[in-house]
Amino acid sequence: MESRQDELRRDLDAAVQTRKELGAEYENEIIDSFLARIDARLDARAGHRLADRPAGPAADREQSRGRGSRLTLSIVSLVMGIPLTAIASESAGVTGLIVCWAGIVGVNASAALGGLRRERQAARAARSEWF
Repeated sequence: MESRQDELRRDLDAAVQTRKELGAEYENEIIDSFLARIDARLDARAGHRLADRPAGPAADREQSRGRGSRLTLSIVSLVMGIPLTAIASESAGVTGLIVCWAGIVGVNASAALGGLRRERQAARAARSEWF
């Protein structure tokens, strides 16, 4: 598969060869044609990038809010895990300790999976708006 760099170099070489064959009187047209091909490539790349990205500042705020709430949940889980570990291990031993941390891990895992599901749905919605 040919890289973008190789393809660009090939197009530039073709434009230079065309300029040599046709002469200076067609130079502006040759340059315009080459630049039009580059613009088309850039537009296509920008379109693909925009299609992969959720639309607008509201989507950006929503994503950062989701990340912030997951971070907050993680921190609260660790902070609350310390006294819960002490209580669970004192009252139920190793079994209580395992159950306590399994619950903490379960809450964090379900929050993370729910956030991923919302991000995927937002990405699908953004893609459908573009096409």
